[in-house]
Amino acid sequence: MNNNWHPQCFRCELCTNVLSDTGFVRNANRALCHECNDREKAAGAGKYVCHKCHGIIEDGHIKYRSETYHPYHFNCKTCGTELNADAREKEGELYCLRCHDKMGIPICGACRRPIEDARVVNALGKQWHVEHFVCAKCEKPFLGSRHYEKKGMAYCEIHFHQLFGNVCFVCNQVVTGDVFQSLNKSWCVQHFACSLCDTKMGPKTKFYELDLKPVCKKCYERFPGELKRRLAKAFKASPRK
Repeated sequence: MNNNWHPQCFRCELCTNVLSDTGFVRNANRALCHECNDREKAAGAGKYVCHKCHGIIEDGHIKYRSETYHPYHFNCKTCGTELNADAREKEGELYCLRCHDKMGIPICGACRRPIEDARVVNALGKQWHVEHFVCAKCEKPFLGSRHYEKKGMAYCEIHFHQLFGNVCFVCNQVVTGDVFQSLNKSWCVQHFACSLCDTKMGPKTKFYELDLKPVCKKCYERFPGELKRRLAKAFKASPRK
């Protein structure tokens, strides 16, 4: 390092351990111990360094007491099987996934991690973290609000009815009562009105279509003759459903 040092002063620049007896590695013009150098190399490659053997973890890893390890350094507390990356920690002990599941701890259907929280959502034949049980369309958590199920998927009320049911063209809310359907749209009965003057219309009210929107007869009568003839022709050719 082109300098002179007292042995007790020559230390790793990251962990400050004395280097005089253990040796060092020069890294970016820094003196590092071998362990810190391995960590720096692993971090640069997007990998972890095992806290026990200080080797780079190429495959799966486990977190135990806030440190990262190769799974094979540990065995299941219950059955003694060598652990893999699916190992779970409970109350300071490590368990294989099979033994952990036998302890009755639910596994989240989304993240596949144990649900340690007392709040558990039971739906779709699975169990979920509250924040991971979300609408399949908008991905917003239900957080206790009502959900609808279709073909093994959960949807919020709005998106369920947008995909599979009726949503009012005016208020964009789910039609929970009587529904009026026409022009490939749905309306709450109280919201079906002329798109020009907003006059309320009933299921038996005669109306015309203008740009796929309903127009009452009174507004229609104010249209130019050519436009009225075109709309009347379209009305007769496409009866209301």
